[in-house]
Amino acid sequence: MRTEEFHYDLPEELIAQRPLQHRDDSRMMVVNRADGSILHRHIEELPGFLTDGDVLVINDTKVVPARLFGWKTGTGGRAEVLLLEDLGISRWKAMCKVSGRLRAGMSIELAHGMIRALIVEVAEGGDVVLEISSDRPVAEIIELEGIPPLPPYIRRPDGPESNDRERYQTIYATSPGAVAAPTAGLHFTGELLGELERCGVKRATVTLHVGAGTFKPVKTEDVESHRMESERYFLPGETAAQINKAKSQGRRIVAVGTTTVRTLETAAANRCPLEPCSGRTEIFIRPPFKFRVVDALVTNFHLPKSTLIMMISAFAGRDLILRAYREAVDSRYRFYSYGDCMLIL
Repeated sequence: MRTEEFHYDLPEELIAQRPLQHRDDSRMMVVNRADGSILHRHIEELPGFLTDGDVLVINDTKVVPARLFGWKTGTGGRAEVLLLEDLGISRWKAMCKVSGRLRAGMSIELAHGMIRALIVEVAEGGDVVLEISSDRPVAEIIELEGIPPLPPYIRRPDGPESNDRERYQTIYATSPGAVAAPTAGLHFTGELLGELERCGVKRATVTLHVGAGTFKPVKTEDVESHRMESERYFLPGETAAQINKAKSQGRRIVAVGTTTVRTLETAAANRCPLEPCSGRTEIFIRPPFKFRVVDALVTNFHLPKSTLIMMISAFAGRDLILRAYREAVDSRYRFYSYGDCMLIL
């Protein structure tokens, strides 16, 4: 398939720049794969579409506020770093922007000089490997000085705001390691989760640490030529057992977000029934794809020609998804990370 087949036109003013006042104020488009129907509801109505025994699977990854600013040692030129992953032995994978050209051997200072970093390797697209030294634990400095790495399509003159630390994070985030939020989960409140539980909907947890690759566009003309960046995932034994039991009883597995889908379908590709597992996944879910685990999906609205819209097209059919997106534009839904959501049944 060609990447252009997953394009749609989106007015820029529909890209949500800020969260709504309350998480559960979000609209929810309900798309039914069986009959092609489209309904317009709100996220607080989700319990009415699920049934006793369904399993809601969430991703508990936690966004690390790992965007740091500083300067180049000696020259004082500006420097900006997004720490992506701790590689061990004082080395970090990172994205880096500096005044001038990036080069190995360059030294920068971050967070008011609390972190000293030496660029030891430069890859394509601004990715680097840093050798870091500091007088305090890096995680402590990040929490003190870092800011949330908001997506590039959130453009505010004054940058991140004080409530982004809370709102660009799910209420159930417990496992630090992501550089982007699993945004479908941003709509959930304690009250909504409680109502789902009262309706008999079970809840299970996986972890997939969302990487910066989630924002990188597909640049190849043919979908099949695109290569995904790997992300770390973990499927607990309790979750595997809970899903296996539900599937054996004919109950639905409802994934909250595409990151949850990636985790579950990666695990199922290795072993089905599921077993506890962990590792890195580069799974690229696109049409045609046989889903082994996921029966329903809560997801946000995704960028044109992105791997995420390709995934949901594999799940619900490209024609139905593009029709739903056209209707979402006409109905003035809010798009992307801080936007509204879609329930695909």
